[in-house]
Amino acid sequence: MAVKAVGWARSFPIAEGVRAARQWTAGHLASLPWNGSAADTVHSVLLCVSELVTNAHVHAVGTAHLVLTWDGYCLHVSVADADPWLPSPREPDADEGATSGRGLGIVTALADSLDVHACHGGKTITACFRPAGGPDPHAAHPRTG
Repeated sequence: MAVKAVGWARSFPIAEGVRAARQWTAGHLASLPWNGSAADTVHSVLLCVSELVTNAHVHAVGTAHLVLTWDGYCLHVSVADADPWLPSPREPDADEGATSGRGLGIVTALADSLDVHACHGGKTITACFRPAGGPDPHAAHPRTG
């Protein structure tokens, strides 16, 4: 049986805050077939949504565009913003009370894969989560034989 992909998209301006993005995401996660059996994955997704939307609000000083796509294997969590600067892992900033500089590291640690790319004058960060574990169906496979 073929699995049909499903997806949802919504923009979150700074005025709506990160909490609204988490609540919206949680509502859609509840509709997925693995929600009840993958509590750790659900928590990881929600934490990553918080980090990615926060980063969009702080660094792009604008709206975060959140897209969730479930393809039957992976949940793709994408956040796009208008800041063209591509993030890279960095040490937490001691001048900011060690509360800044951890977001991308947290997402990298929790997601099964992460992609950052420039698009439309801004950037999109996509984290993928596989609740059943196992190999990444989207990864390149080495040639055999």
